Amino acid sequence: MNTDSPAYGLWPLVVMNIAVFVIFAFSFVRPRTARDWRSFGAFAAFIAALFTEMYGFPLTIYLLSGWLGSRFPGLDLFSHDAGHLWSTLFGWKGDPHFTPFHLLSYVMIGGGFILLSAAWEVLYKAQREHRLATTGPYAAVRHPQYVGFVLIMLGFLFQWPTLLTLLMFPILLVMYVRLARREERDSLAEFGSEYADYIAVTPAFFPRLSNLRQRADER
Repeated sequence: MNTDSPAYGLWPLVVMNIAVFVIFAFSFVRPRTARDWRSFGAFAAFIAALFTEMYGFPLTIYLLSGWLGSRFPGLDLFSHDAGHLWSTLFGWKGDPHFTPFHLLSYVMIGGGFILLSAAWEVLYKAQREHRLATTGPYAAVRHPQYVGFVLIMLGFLFQWPTLLTLLMFPILLVMYVRLARREERDSLAEFGSEYADYIAVTPAFFPRLSNLRQRADER
């Protein structure tokens, strides 16, 4: 493996990737309230931690270097390919960008951004008209924006797992669930029985197959 070009210490690349993904997500989410900023800020922190290790300093590889070196003696620990830990741990050969987990990560990250975009369009229109958002992604789940964030983060974990992002992920899950519950309390206070009826037929995070079929039939 050619290691002449450095795989880490590429701080301009770190900054560029963080900026691209954070600005891209911001263009879809457009946080307005303090709660919106908390959810977006948590996502941005995850992205920053991810790309800092991907191109800056490989903290996870450094901490696991002893175990990885003894378990995989031929591995060039500080090459870029070694950072794709799933490929190493599962013994997959060849370009790690074409392994099953990496290909799955593309689907999850792309799907997450598509969901964020579709959800924001519906929510923005509903907020302007002072009504509930119940169409588009909101017809399948009550909190599609949080689902979108989670899909993107989970996709990156399949692509480039690190100790820090693995620790952050469950914490952010709990945070998003709590934020979602607060939003529901606020919506119940504002819309009353209309929102209660919406809760009765629409799951919070995992769409029901019957709901998806109904949407397909309506099309």
